[in-house]
Amino acid sequence: MSEPQLELSNDALLSTTRAVRKRLDFDRNVPMSAIKECMELAVQAPSGSNAQGWQFMFVTDAEKRAKIGEYYRQAFSLYRDMPFAIHKLNADSADATLSNSQERSASSADYLADNMAKAPVLMIPCIEGRIDNADGANASAQAGTMGSIIPAAWSFMLAARARGLGTAWTTLHLAHEKAVAELLGIPYESYTQVALIPIAYTKGTEFKAAYRPPVETVMHVDQW
Repeated sequence: MSEPQLELSNDALLSTTRAVRKRLDFDRNVPMSAIKECMELAVQAPSGSNAQGWQFMFVTDAEKRAKIGEYYRQAFSLYRDMPFAIHKLNADSADATLSNSQERSASSADYLADNMAKAPVLMIPCIEGRIDNADGANASAQAGTMGSIIPAAWSFMLAARARGLGTAWTTLHLAHEKAVAELLGIPYESYTQVALIPIAYTKGTEFKAAYRPPVETVMHVDQW
């Protein structure tokens, strides 16, 4: 039997799939049937040369989640003081709405760092190959590799939102990628981890579109 879905239009789904942190319900079980339904949609995403070199690791074991959560917390404690951290970007923007939005996001990022291990499921999308070790790796190789896994992972996250599940794309655990690979048996030399995504049902299902500056500030047509 299919998992129940929210009544969302396509536009509502696309505009309200948020990075959910404080509203993740850590006390509610996520059935593997829901994960598999999202995966059926995720693997319909395009990949470079139709290689489909993706693999998806799902972590439900409490001890393993705790260890990964600790790796994430350690990396976050260093990231928090970096100039590009969410706590610093746009903090002094003349756009008060933008700076307030950033402040709320920073607070929720702190919360997730302290509670990552409580998510009932952690997902780690992986892609075949290691461009960080490749001789002469260039932007084309990097874009092609990441472009062969990110669409599938995002499709999963959209499918999850439609089923009342919240997710958040994070990457800080990659500072400990090799240790996580050893913990989970991921073949480090053959597969690159690209994210750590907590999965949980959300507390409430209503989410609003986020504030964004006018699209004209980021659009270029024919000439930069």
